Amino acid sequence: MTHNQRTGDIITDILQRANPRAPSLIISVLGDSIAPHGGSFWIGSLIDLMAPLGLNARLVRTAIFRLAKEDWLAATPVGRRSYYRLTPSGTRRFEAAFHRVYEESPEAWDGTWVLVIVDSASLGPEERERVRQEMAWMSFGMAAPYVFAHTAMRGSDLSVKLSELGISKHAVTMTARLDNANTDGAANFVRRCWDLDTLGASYRRFLGMFSPLWQAVQSETPSPEQAFAARTLLMHEFRRITLRDPQLPAALLSPEWEGSAARKLACDLYRVLSEPTERHLKSCVETADGPLPDALAAYFERFGGLR
Repeated sequence: MTHNQRTGDIITDILQRANPRAPSLIISVLGDSIAPHGGSFWIGSLIDLMAPLGLNARLVRTAIFRLAKEDWLAATPVGRRSYYRLTPSGTRRFEAAFHRVYEESPEAWDGTWVLVIVDSASLGPEERERVRQEMAWMSFGMAAPYVFAHTAMRGSDLSVKLSELGISKHAVTMTARLDNANTDGAANFVRRCWDLDTLGASYRRFLGMFSPLWQAVQSETPSPEQAFAARTLLMHEFRRITLRDPQLPAALLSPEWEGSAARKLACDLYRVLSEPTERHLKSCVETADGPLPDALAAYFERFGGLR
């Protein structure tokens, strides 16, 4: 299919502005496009996929070698060809990394907070830093030194994570309720826990980068290769922001919160780009078992449903 000039120019502009690192961009492709089809691929297929995004064979091979070394991938040589498959550990990591990207934040919130109070004095400096980083990864804000707050963490998930961190004996968890979210005190508390100003600026940049793409695909159909490149860049940039987003309830956010518009744009674009992207993947990607299989059912549940 013929490429569309306007769409191609916009994709080139996004690629130049985003300037993604090769390993991170490949992780986006593996998580967004390969994992839903079973997680298996021939490295030659991946090299072909990444070429329009500016990555050469050397960069792809180096990134895949590192991911295999870190137990994200396992190699399966077949003759002179190298096939790879997501390991169970890699699958879990991708699910954790992409979970928040596709799922909507719960609309209803009853005002309940989950608090984790860590006895930092009983931990060494490296342990304290690791706890701080892991709690931030789980979207907890720091309400006070080593007092972490969250609005939607399930107790079972939290217990598992605290156990994995090895701090179950050094932390207590409890719930609290916010009497009135629509107060200056609540707004100040939220901004003390999370850097929403920087996050909002990231979402504004995202909107500036991808709004022209949305306008373009309304008037012309991108080629399958363009759709793949556009969806990959869309998810790469959106993932980088959403992993820093605590996804707070609407009651705690400004009505003009940029994250809402950014999520709607990402959802709309993803739905438009998905069908031609899937055609491109099916035509390009080879696995150790043959052609790329159909996407799993969970893929079609992304962003509230793709069908």
